Amino acid sequence: MQTELLETFLDLCETRSFNRTADRLGVTQSTVSGRVHALEGALGCRLFHRSRAGTGLTTEGLRFEPHARALRQGWAEALQDTAGSGSRAMTLRIGLQRDLTDHHIGDWMRQFRAALPEAAFYIEADYSAQMCADLVSGALDLALLFTPKPQPDLHFETVGELSYRMVSTRPVALASLPIERYVRANISPAFSAAHAGLLPQLTAAPVSSGQNATVTGLILALDGAGYVLEDTAQSLIEAGQVHAVANAPRIPQPVFAALPLRQRHRPLQRRLVTVLRAHFSAKRPQK
Repeated sequence: MQTELLETFLDLCETRSFNRTADRLGVTQSTVSGRVHALEGALGCRLFHRSRAGTGLTTEGLRFEPHARALRQGWAEALQDTAGSGSRAMTLRIGLQRDLTDHHIGDWMRQFRAALPEAAFYIEADYSAQMCADLVSGALDLALLFTPKPQPDLHFETVGELSYRMVSTRPVALASLPIERYVRANISPAFSAAHAGLLPQLTAAPVSSGQNATVTGLILALDGAGYVLEDTAQSLIEAGQVHAVANAPRIPQPVFAALPLRQRHRPLQRRLVTVLRAHFSAKRPQK
């Protein structure tokens, strides 16, 4: 199967631009045109029309799009089912938002193996946008992420919530915290919106980062203050390295399970989602 023809067609459905698709796929524009012509030749119809307004789908292209998505997903599933996984019946590939690997990965791995003893697991830490792309391409079977990127091939559902807490290397109240000492956590668009609404005076902090471990390191290295995961804050407070910032609100971060749309009702995926939802229910943040 010439999967690059499907990938090129589906990317063009999104970009509506031969130039942009060429850039995104890392090929030349002539290669994109050649792939489209080859696919049109195999189907016996035109899939795109080009005008001054840009590139659009023909009626035949609109009809073919859902079939192309199904073909791509079917090919990814075929590769997964025929791939070797040692003595295990299958290998499940799971993506985790980077912040989720700090304190939860050990518990999840034990629970995953208990729920699916017949499976082998491959775990990869990444960011939301890349994990969504990997789910679409078939490189992942399930992802746990902060920022859903809606696509026709993906299904998202909320499984829980994390809590971030403001700490400081010096005892300080929120009202007297100077912005020069503040390290702004830029965890996700939802987190940033909540932060801006609650603490507009700290939005323009001179240093920011999108990863819990990096924010923690910067706070300690710069004698600063900022938001870290509740578990991280508690560990640092107990170790005497930081203090809770008085009157600073906790900021919640929703956590979503993402999986290919066609696999959302499969028993294996449902068991994993159930494990994840139970984990967050048992670890609800303090109010």
